[in-house]
Amino acid sequence: MNMWDQKRYHSLDYELKQQYGRKVYKLSLNGGMSCPNRDGTIDTRGCIFCSAGGSGDFASSPMLSIPDQIEAAKKLVEGKLKDPGNAKYIAYFQAYTNTHAPLAHLDKIFTEAIHHPDIVILSIATRPDCLSDDVLNLLKELNRIKPVWIELGLQTIHDASADFIRRGYELSVFRTAVSKLHELGIPIIVHTILGLPNETKHDMLMTMEYISSLPIWGIKLQLLHILKGTDLGLLYEEGKLQEVMSLEDYVDLVISCLEVLPGEMVIHRITGDGPKKLLLSPLWSGNKKLVLNSIQHAFKTKDTYQGKYYISYLQ
Repeated sequence: MNMWDQKRYHSLDYELKQQYGRKVYKLSLNGGMSCPNRDGTIDTRGCIFCSAGGSGDFASSPMLSIPDQIEAAKKLVEGKLKDPGNAKYIAYFQAYTNTHAPLAHLDKIFTEAIHHPDIVILSIATRPDCLSDDVLNLLKELNRIKPVWIELGLQTIHDASADFIRRGYELSVFRTAVSKLHELGIPIIVHTILGLPNETKHDMLMTMEYISSLPIWGIKLQLLHILKGTDLGLLYEEGKLQEVMSLEDYVDLVISCLEVLPGEMVIHRITGDGPKKLLLSPLWSGNKKLVLNSIQHAFKTKDTYQGKYYISYLQ
């Protein structure tokens, strides 16, 4: 067993086992919010890649209360648990922009989640332009009860790509949000997308270098999924997109990203799970086990590996 539990990178699973002495499961919740890119605050079309579920296709129903969502989500992972009665969970507010609502609503749902006895962490996915001083003060108070993580959708540092995907904020807004959260002692997880149209490998590694320069605790490396019902999907069906990334290229890119990122950064994801019923391309990404095994195998066989990470093939 090596320093990262036989992984070649500092995985979230390893980090949680170090902190809590066990595997901790994530429960996807829905706070019933929208997004400034959908409700007319910035735009009405959403980001070009985002499904109707607002990246929360696996989250619980917003028709349920937060305590009921937690119980329903627990049942979905029950089969994976060795000791369900003692399991611990992360309350993950995933769908849409989870600080884009009146403060009273945020206070209610986040407080309900964080006080649940089986919840050990509150993780909130949002945008850097939706963190007002009032919201930051609320997050600071919640973080005194149990750990609070903030997940920020950056995707890319490149202006042309940001405009193409309709991100809707400048890079300086992201940097300011990171600075404010860091001052409050709140861990920041950054979402990035690998394989955006017209971005080269060099472009994507520049994004990794930028993230490495900031006080960021964790990162999600997300392959671009082209989904039905999105504007990106429409461009793909009309033949207006360049060829999507191959599995081989993606594996090489992930390893290169990990070589750029600081060794202590917690890697929350190295691939992704697009809803298979909506997935147009790349179809190979629907086989998550294949993708993960391919990355692990490549770590063993890569001759030019820089040696930042411990190498031993995970069978």
